[in-house]
Amino acid sequence: MRTAFFLSIVIVAGTGGEMLVAHAMKQIGGSQSFTRPASLHLIAHLVGHGVRHGAMWLGLALQALAFFALLVVLSWADVSFVVPATALNYVVGAAGSALFLRERVSRMRWAGVLLVCLGVGVMFASAH
Repeated sequence: MRTAFFLSIVIVAGTGGEMLVAHAMKQIGGSQSFTRPASLHLIAHLVGHGVRHGAMWLGLALQALAFFALLVVLSWADVSFVVPATALNYVVGAAGSALFLRERVSRMRWAGVLLVCLGVGVMFASAH
């Protein structure tokens, strides 16, 4: 039960952190192309704006929480179980990006998410 709880933290906090960082970068304008002469200026701009954006800090904190929860889970369970189980972050990521970031997730991507779910299900079934 504790393994499932900490895996949930890894999946939800990690993916939530990634979505918050993506949201912050979209607010900052991080999608600009990097060119060699302007890249240092652009990087300084992104870092400068990023450290002032609350979503960036919250996203990094969630990613840190996910990392430390992963370390805890790895001290209890086999890597061959933990790493495939964390593939569920693809499900949370697709759903979260559609619901919270308002991104369009194509049918092909949803099919891929379904395949990931089936693979994780097979892995869980073989673990018992």
